[in-house]
Amino acid sequence: MSATSIHPTAVIEDGAELAPDVIVGAFAYVGPMVKLGPGCRLHHHASVEGNTFMGERNEVFPYALIGGRTQDKKWTGDEAPVIIGDDNIFREYCSVHPATFKDKATAIGSRNLFCAYSHIGHECRVGNDCIFSNNATLGGHVCIGDHVIIGGLTAVHQFCQVGGGAMIGGCCKVLQDVLPHALAEGYPATHRTINKVGMQRCGFDEEAIQIAARIHKLFFRKGLNKAQAIKALEAGELGTHALVEEALAFARRSERGLA
Repeated sequence: MSATSIHPTAVIEDGAELAPDVIVGAFAYVGPMVKLGPGCRLHHHASVEGNTFMGERNEVFPYALIGGRTQDKKWTGDEAPVIIGDDNIFREYCSVHPATFKDKATAIGSRNLFCAYSHIGHECRVGNDCIFSNNATLGGHVCIGDHVIIGGLTAVHQFCQVGGGAMIGGCCKVLQDVLPHALAEGYPATHRTINKVGMQRCGFDEEAIQIAARIHKLFFRKGLNKAQAIKALEAGELGTHALVEEALAFARRSERGLA
């Protein structure tokens, strides 16, 4: 195991906990409540502060700010946690904010890529293996599933949900929820088709891809509203399949409606 490497110009506040092989570059900042797991690396001028826990091998590039105070005006001083898994990359000027109140959290899974200037707002939840292109922005309380791709300059409205395996194009305004394995695009974004390439990359077979296409058609090409489409799935119109159950569960908990 390598020894911890801390540049002499870096600031490590008393109380911070760093694993033995963490690397902290020049002029980086680590706040007093921060916990950095094994293999984490902070490049020069990177900042991790607040009540932030990072797992293993996370990399924070110059001028990114992880754990900086929420922008929610309801904040009254709580040190809510930011919980981050393993092997995430936070590129330049990326920002991740904690929840507003201490009984909530902002949570990020593992193996995600947050490109330059991307923003994760307060109390968001991000799954695993996602890609946020440059300037992708999440308002507060957004929930993102696994294997989601969000295009550059796209903003997701607060309280929206994006299902696992979905892809959202660039320069989009997402005002409502996006179903799992869907491809959404536009201003405002709407469901266009399924994310076929993404499903193939994740190992779904042709039968599953066809099921996903039929789910899309049921929700968006048959003239049904969300409640009617849910009833059709509950009645077994598309049979029994894990993707059907996933879409049904997602649609039931959607509060903002489907894009």
